[in-house]
Amino acid sequence: MLRRTRALIAIAIGALALSSTPAIASAPAETNPPKGLLEAMQRDLGLTQEQAVKRLANEQRAAQTAPGLAKNLGGEFAGSWVEGPESTLIVATTNASRRRVAGAQVKVVAHSLAQLEAGKQALDKAASSAPKTAPVWYVDVRTNSVVVLSSNPAEAEAFVGASGADKALVRVEQSGEQPVPYADVRGGDAYYIGSGSRCSVGFSVTKPGTNGGFVTAGHCGSTGATTRGANQQAQGTFRGSSFPGNDYAWVEVNSSWTPVGVVNGYSAGIIPVNGSTVAPVGSSICRAGSTTGWHCGTVQQLNTSVTYSQGTVYEVTRTSVCAEPGDSGGSYISGNQAQGVTSGGSGNCSSGGTTYFQPVNEILSVYGLTLVTGGGNPPTGCQNYREIYNGSLSNGQNQYQPNNSYYQSTVSGTHAGCLDGPSGVDFDLYLEKWNGSSWAQVAKSDSANPDESISYNGTAGYYRYRVNSYSGSGSYTLGVNRP
Repeated sequence: MLRRTRALIAIAIGALALSSTPAIASAPAETNPPKGLLEAMQRDLGLTQEQAVKRLANEQRAAQTAPGLAKNLGGEFAGSWVEGPESTLIVATTNASRRRVAGAQVKVVAHSLAQLEAGKQALDKAASSAPKTAPVWYVDVRTNSVVVLSSNPAEAEAFVGASGADKALVRVEQSGEQPVPYADVRGGDAYYIGSGSRCSVGFSVTKPGTNGGFVTAGHCGSTGATTRGANQQAQGTFRGSSFPGNDYAWVEVNSSWTPVGVVNGYSAGIIPVNGSTVAPVGSSICRAGSTTGWHCGTVQQLNTSVTYSQGTVYEVTRTSVCAEPGDSGGSYISGNQAQGVTSGGSGNCSSGGTTYFQPVNEILSVYGLTLVTGGGNPPTGCQNYREIYNGSLSNGQNQYQPNNSYYQSTVSGTHAGCLDGPSGVDFDLYLEKWNGSSWAQVAKSDSANPDESISYNGTAGYYRYRVNSYSGSGSYTLGVNRP
């Protein structure tokens, strides 16, 4: 919501004691979590109800704070995560002079996140030569390393050496994990592909010029395949699908179906979807699937590569949530924030297991989709401006105003823009001017907040505003004054 006092997430540099407890640890919950969500967290994470409520509140604030810390630390940033019974936010940096940052505890490490991701990228490029005994590798920000899981460490070490990755960044861990995709079965709200195979709805989406639909796992169906809903009625068509390499797809539904911004949480009830802010490593996360219902665990690693028999899938998220065949494509959600769709995993919900999901924000970006949320009304700020425009952004997307076009100013004067985004996101605002051959940026407001403002004294010409989601999704209001 629009704030009268605009506070940036500032980095405080100095010799303040690291033991000082950040304010996030005692922050109260902003909303009342659904009873079923709390019960599942108590059951699967061994928490009391009070601990579950406090944990959700702190993780929500951590998710809002982490993108701004990454932005401000720049090349010194080495990742962030939450840990401890109350999910305290930790930020890692390569700068030994950092003693404290606002809203987080600091850990000084040897390698930046960019270095770790470069090491993992070297392994990704060599994925076709990875041994079957080393099906998983990921960036582990908590240990400041790239981890390769393998049942045969010697083979894994040889793979790492041949890949060209910096060995100082990589460590091999003994593991018997052999992930498989959950294909041709139900998960989440059931739907059927072709003559009878089944998967599950991930999250509802919209796209201009279509009826909207839902995102799901790519291994569930190829582009052009038709679907039927749980009621066996004609439902839609796969408009895009990618597997392996990725494991995502989207299905456009016909006019008999209406996308709704909720998740069927089974024992937890109906869970509203209010956005897609990425949950930090260590956060609690829950999954809906028709085989095993509603289960919770924690986010273990982001940016993981996992190799199935069909090939390697990159940039998935690894979790401790259990799953079984029949849960493919189902929804992962943290609090009320959509996280991704079930790809595959190992183990089961009796003895425990590990699962992987394809992050939802990447799917939205690739296919130009917008997440359907439970609270779809745009914010009501910026009303004192002469022109008001509304829009909705998914993570990483841009929109241009006014109305995906531009305006002409015939005189010199002040161009003023006011952006009001939803709480918990980082939306930025840019003013661009046509220079005769391309659009050039002339002013910007890119704090770590959802709300931005621009005032620019410009000459006559053609102008437009670019609204960007640096992180998070939701509806926004843009107020504009022209000279």
